[in-house]
Amino acid sequence: MSTQYYRHHVFFCLNQRDPAADRPSCANCNAQAMQEYAKKRVKEAGLAGPGQVRINKAGCLDRCELGPVVVVYPEGVWYTYLDESDIDEIVDSHLAGGKIVERLLID
Repeated sequence: MSTQYYRHHVFFCLNQRDPAADRPSCANCNAQAMQEYAKKRVKEAGLAGPGQVRINKAGCLDRCELGPVVVVYPEGVWYTYLDESDIDEIVDSHLAGGKIVERLLID
């Protein structure tokens, strides 16, 4: 029996900083809308729920200069993204198909 409640647990950084701050923030890069879109896509694909995929909001994940960022556990795979097509690729390739999206990886 697996001790994992979800096959994939996905966290979107939604941290908001003042626009004049020294560091960027994911919230200023449309992160909230992309998190909501990912959640919708996962549900539409029939991947949501226990034993499958959970899309969550997170505060600062401290990778601000590489953002916006999302991390997929249990693998610990970090992605950046620009738009819905990038989110589609993460959902379809990684979350549904088990194949990491190399072009969106961050170190």
